[in-house]
Amino acid sequence: MLVFFLFAANGVDAQHHQKINDSTVYGEGLTRQSADMFVNGSFDEYVIWKDERGEVINAHDGGVLFVDGVYYWYGLALRAMGRDTSVNNGAATTTGVNLYSSVNLHQWKYEGVILSTSNDPAHPLFGPMRMERPKIIYNPRTKKYVMWFHYVGYPGTHKQGAGYADAGVAWADKITGPFHFVGYHRPINDSGAVKDCTLFLDTDTIAYFLYDRKMGDGSRCLHVVKLSDDFLQSTDQWAKIDIAFRREAPVLIKKNGMYYLVTSDVSGWKANAAKIFIAKNIFGPWADIGNPCVGEQSETTFHSQPTAAFDVKGLDQSIIMLERHNTENFIKCSYIWLPIQFDKNQQPFLKYETEWRLGNKK
Repeated sequence: MLVFFLFAANGVDAQHHQKINDSTVYGEGLTRQSADMFVNGSFDEYVIWKDERGEVINAHDGGVLFVDGVYYWYGLALRAMGRDTSVNNGAATTTGVNLYSSVNLHQWKYEGVILSTSNDPAHPLFGPMRMERPKIIYNPRTKKYVMWFHYVGYPGTHKQGAGYADAGVAWADKITGPFHFVGYHRPINDSGAVKDCTLFLDTDTIAYFLYDRKMGDGSRCLHVVKLSDDFLQSTDQWAKIDIAFRREAPVLIKKNGMYYLVTSDVSGWKANAAKIFIAKNIFGPWADIGNPCVGEQSETTFHSQPTAAFDVKGLDQSIIMLERHNTENFIKCSYIWLPIQFDKNQQPFLKYETEWRLGNKK
């Protein structure tokens, strides 16, 4: 059993006590990580997750995909810097999208960079830039893996103009990459900028791009767009989710034929209350059923923001991935994983657990 013990600076030199085997790993932080337990820590804590090398897992606002018996966790590689408006912004990347693999969701192996930034100033992926909220789905028709993300060109500063708020697209033959950058564009038309986004592959193998569309007057609302058969382009089939105005960080799940859309308010890096919308058809109409979070700090989504959701193989269990953003040092953002639970009326809810095991929900 691989066990992680995390200590703050208290006389223990973490760098001299790392040991990757069936014993112990020492790192920075305060919270123990177990081989069969997800550890989220307290609401104000940034728990450090490490891979089998003892390195901090650097895969932000991405997702998890299950392929041939293996879970693959991917996300943007951020930098050990704080929030800034210059090239020193830690939320921009000079690396790209990282990938990790695991057979048990606890021990993670670093697989490498699957979509890299470029060192060429003329290249659209020249860093620092942003591939924010990358999402990957598999196309059973083309047998390709397709990634969409919120594209923000060099130096990774959010703007309204083209090249700073668009949908970036890439594809690969394998989940381990390399992914080939197709380009960036704006679904629907050029007047609406692309902000937070996600991909959704429906049970009928039709794919959709959901995103926060911001207009020139500052108004914004979530939209859903059907993708082409190869998943590389948007189509003219789309809908505005009117009820989801000023909502971002979309996470879409489907259960018993119903669509559940978990969202965050638009408040910059400040945590806020989640809200969930429900529909029988992905194009709507959608209904607001309120905040899915229950208990202490539900009004801040447990000091985190939704990222993605995935099903656990062999169990009737889905996990929602959230992130506790550390704007002083983005490498030390905390990954918050929680079980998605359903009440007697089949409405989803989230309850915070400082630590929990699969099959042991409260």
